[in-house]
Amino acid sequence: MSLSLVQSRALLGLEAAAVTVEVHLANGLPSFTLVGLADVEVKEARERVRSAIQNSGLEFPHNKRITVNLAPADLPKDSGRFDLPIALGILAASGQIDAARLAGHEFAGELSLSGELRPVRGALAMSLALHAGRVVTQLVLPPDSAEEAALVPEARVYRARHLLDVVRHFLPQLADAPPPEPAPGWSRVTAMPQAHAVQYPDLADVRGQLGAKRALEIAAAGGHSLLLMGPPGAGKSMLAQRFAGLLPAMTTIEALQSAAVASLGGRFLLDRWAQRPTCSPHHTASAVALVGGGSPPRPGEISLAHHGVLFLDELPEFPRAALEALREPLETGTITISRAARRAEFPARFQLIGAMNPCPCGYLGSAQKACRCTPDQVARYQSKLSGPLIDRIDLHVDVPAVPSADLLQAPPGESTAAIRERCTAARERAIQRQGKANQALQGQEIDAHVVLDDAAAKFLNIAAARLGWSARSTHRALKVARTIADLAGARSTQVTHVAEAMQYRRSLRATG
Repeated sequence: MSLSLVQSRALLGLEAAAVTVEVHLANGLPSFTLVGLADVEVKEARERVRSAIQNSGLEFPHNKRITVNLAPADLPKDSGRFDLPIALGILAASGQIDAARLAGHEFAGELSLSGELRPVRGALAMSLALHAGRVVTQLVLPPDSAEEAALVPEARVYRARHLLDVVRHFLPQLADAPPPEPAPGWSRVTAMPQAHAVQYPDLADVRGQLGAKRALEIAAAGGHSLLLMGPPGAGKSMLAQRFAGLLPAMTTIEALQSAAVASLGGRFLLDRWAQRPTCSPHHTASAVALVGGGSPPRPGEISLAHHGVLFLDELPEFPRAALEALREPLETGTITISRAARRAEFPARFQLIGAMNPCPCGYLGSAQKACRCTPDQVARYQSKLSGPLIDRIDLHVDVPAVPSADLLQAPPGESTAAIRERCTAARERAIQRQGKANQALQGQEIDAHVVLDDAAAKFLNIAAARLGWSARSTHRALKVARTIADLAGARSTQVTHVAEAMQYRRSLRATG
C-alpha cells in the first residue's frame, strides 16, 4: 500500500489537537515534500527521518516521490514531535510495517540521526487532552515524555527508546503466528509517582518579622496577593521564597494542571511532582516573558506559576508594560494570547508576592540609616507602580530591618509546618462554606459568605469613606477580613477582623 495514516497531536497552548500524518509514495522524480503549515523544525524532519531510517538498517524509498501531509492544513505545527509518526508513515507506506496495526495508537517523538528517540515538550498536555476527550488510544512516546504522560489517571502509555523498538512491535504478522516478543526498549509505563513529603525552605529560618509572617499566613490561608516593602537586607526575599511552603498541599488535579504547563515550557521534573512552583523572573523580563506569547504562543511566568507563587523582586524596576499586563490575570486567573490567525488561553491562577524598597536608596523611614532621597525622587520611584495595580494587591506590609542584636539572639521562629496546618484548616473552612478560596469571591458571593457584623459593617463604611477607597479596595479588604475570621475560627466577620485587614490596606506614601 502506497498510502498510510499515522495519528499524532500538535500543541496550541494547553490544547493538544489531533493531527493525522498522511504519507503517500508515488512513482516519479525522487523527492521528499512536507506540507501542512509546518514550522522550520518540522520541515527539518526530512533529514532526521531519512538518516534515522537508514542508520536503523531499514530501507528508505529513495526512488519514490514522498509526500507527507500534516492534517488539518490550517493548524500550526512546531518542534520535532512529528519525526516518529513521519518515519512510521514512510515505513508503513513502503510495506515494511503493518499499516493496519497502527490504528488505535498515537505517536510523538524526535528522532536522532541514529534512530534514538528524544523527549518532546507537552507530553502531559497530550495525555490530558486524551483523558478530557475520553479518547481510547495508546500513546507511544520517548523516555521521560512517557513518564510525564503516565501521570494522568488511566492513561495507556508505552515507552520506546529507539525507532527499531517501535518497528518490531508493528511488523506484519501471519494470521496464525504468535504475537511478537516485546523489544527490550519497549515497555508500558503505568507507575504513578510515589507519595513523598514535599520539601520547602522553612520559615523558622527568618528571625523576627512577626508582622510580615502574620501577613504571609493570611495570604496563604485566603489566596491573597502580597506586597512587601522595606530596606535592603530586611528579609523580603527570604520571606517570599518560603511562602509556597505555607500553602495547602496540591490536589491531584492541581498537580496535573501545574505539571502540564511546566511541560509546555520544558521545565517539568518528575521529582517536583505536587510541589507548588515559585517563579521569580528578573526585573528585566519583558511583558511577553511574564504573560506569554510568541508564535506559536508559549506560556509565560504567570502561567508557569499556576497554583503556585509569582515572586517579583524589585517590583518598581520591572517595565511598566509588563506590570500592567498582570492586572487582568490577577482578577480572572487566566491569560488569553491573541494573534491574527490563532488565540491561545493559558491558566494563570497564581499568588503574587511583590517586594520593593520604599525609595531609590532603600532607607526611607529606616532607623539604622538615613535616607538621602528627595521627596520628588521618592514620589517618582513609588509612582512606577500604577494605582490600578496597587489596588489589586490585597496585603501591603512593611518589613523593617531587624537589629543585629535581635538577629543573633532571637530564637528560631515558628516552623512552616505549624503555620501550614492553620492555613490549611482556614482554607478548608472557606471551601466547605463557599466552594472556593476567599480571594476568588466575586459580586454577590461576598455579601453571602463574608457574614459581616453590624458593628463591623459600620466601622468599614466610615473607614472606607475617610480613606477614599475604591469599591475594589473595599471588597478586597472584606475578603481579607473573612480570611482572618477563618484563621480565628469565627463564624462571622467582626470588628477586630476588619480592623486588622485595614492595616494591610494602605497606599504607598512618599513621606520623608
